Amino acid sequence: MLSPKRTKFRKQQRGRLKGKASRGNQISFGEFGLQALEPVWLTSRQIEATRRTITRYVKVSFSLWIRVFPDKPVTARAAESRMGSGKGAPEYWVAVIKPGHVLFEMAGVTQSIAESAMKTASYKLPIKTKFITKESKL
Repeated sequence: MLSPKRTKFRKQQRGRLKGKASRGNQISFGEFGLQALEPVWLTSRQIEATRRTITRYVKVSFSLWIRVFPDKPVTARAAESRMGSGKGAPEYWVAVIKPGHVLFEMAGVTQSIAESAMKTASYKLPIKTKFITKESKL
């Protein structure tokens, strides 16, 4: 699972999910991509499940780029604990995703294989996504 090696602070505030992605919204490395259409916190488990689905679907060797990294800690309190006594301990890591952000990119396969692999992988994600190509973004 993805997580940072070290951070400056252990806990973070929640923040907001408004707006569209101004960075990371175009294909940079590969030929095909999976673009988010909704805002969400993607957990490291969801990212890993999606990555495994793509690599298992495509049988030949290809290149895959994961364009998101979970760098935000999410804290949780123990179940049935009383109010007060501070903030909970960090439980898992999330990546903040805004609409338009490219989540995964791939190259070295045909468009039909890439499209069906990305479609299969999108079932692992909790948001609507769109398959894009390098030509469609120019």
